[in-house]
Amino acid sequence: MLDPMKPDATAASLIYDDVRSVSPALEHYTKEFLLDGLWKRGALSARDRNIITVAAIIARIQTREMPVHFALALDNGVKPAELSEIITHLAFYAGWGNAMAAVAVARDVFRQRGIEPDQLPPVDDKPLPLNEEAEGERSRQVGENFGAVSPSLVQNTTELLFRGLWLRPALAPRDRSLITVSALIANGQTAQIPYHLNRALDNGLTTEEAGETLTHMAFYAGWPCVFSALPVVKDIFGQRTR
Repeated sequence: MLDPMKPDATAASLIYDDVRSVSPALEHYTKEFLLDGLWKRGALSARDRNIITVAAIIARIQTREMPVHFALALDNGVKPAELSEIITHLAFYAGWGNAMAAVAVARDVFRQRGIEPDQLPPVDDKPLPLNEEAEGERSRQVGENFGAVSPSLVQNTTELLFRGLWLRPALAPRDRSLITVSALIANGQTAQIPYHLNRALDNGLTTEEAGETLTHMAFYAGWPCVFSALPVVKDIFGQRTR
């Protein structure tokens, strides 16, 4: 696996020199606990860690980190079509401005690697199968709770998100769920975690992988965001083991 802070030897030298000139302690933590620790843990694949990190930095609009982590994701098995679709997905779950900031960076990464439009997901593609029963129940509950408040939002949520975006085949359902949960944690949106973490577990994410996602996100979103999410995740795990 490539070092997340070493796109090449020269750049890595500059990065470490810069960090050391400001905070030798931060350089130490970065090398020992982030790069030689977290990224080498086996509880998640390198590809999963890249997906989680990309989701976090887009959710937090951390454009300084995007070139390295977009390139690293591509090197670790994330396909150009998948990276493209992650950005599209996070327009809905982190905001259009966040996605556009990511587009500006990804454009340059794609150009440098010769990635052409025909390697990216089309606007229209054959959708994945829809679980009509589950979607019907979700739609009913949202309509009953919020239909009188914002009927247009309820309609868009059904048509654009759950009968549109979530059925796009450019991302596997597990990956789409993992990206969503990571973005919610990164932005401290704990109220939305129960539905999406349950969906992630239904889509194939294990509780061990979800727990390790929290460990990873502590470094990329900060301990407070993760500890705010921790009680919610604990409750979900408990409910699913009853």
